[in-house]
Amino acid sequence: MTQPRMQAIELNLDTVGGQSWSLADQTPDTFTLLVFYRGMHCPVCKTYLQTLEKNLGDFRNRGVNVIAVSMDDKERAEQSVKDWGLEALTVGYGLTEAAARGWDLYISEAVSDKEPDRFSEPALHLVRPDNTIYASSIQSMPFARPALDDLLKAIDFVVEKNYPARGEA
Repeated sequence: MTQPRMQAIELNLDTVGGQSWSLADQTPDTFTLLVFYRGMHCPVCKTYLQTLEKNLGDFRNRGVNVIAVSMDDKERAEQSVKDWGLEALTVGYGLTEAAARGWDLYISEAVSDKEPDRFSEPALHLVRPDNTIYASSIQSMPFARPALDDLLKAIDFVVEKNYPARGEA
């Protein structure tokens, strides 16, 4: 189970555009934001990632590295980036079910032909530069995700007040 203040588990992915990405290699000023999304089939994910793309500069200005991650394969991830107009957001693909479970993500089975056989539900994890988990928000449905404006305000507060990670007990 992922908990605040614990060491984040390993996360290594390929990204749309051909780069390799590793959580252990991230050196953000404040946080790495992992945005796990359901995949190309999800219209709620499309809107959320498009909003994230629009706010990417605000996250970067706060010293936050951002990646969006799904269990989609390379082709589906590339199609999402193209169709959704994601020009600046780093998008990782090929998350395994085992890795998704390691991050405490809920796993769903397809209920329509548009969905992959199995996919992870959405989550956010903020990881400190020392690779410890600061905060997590994990959903079992495509709905009720944290508002990105609220997350930006929270990051400002956390940095200004040196607010500790909570929920570790």
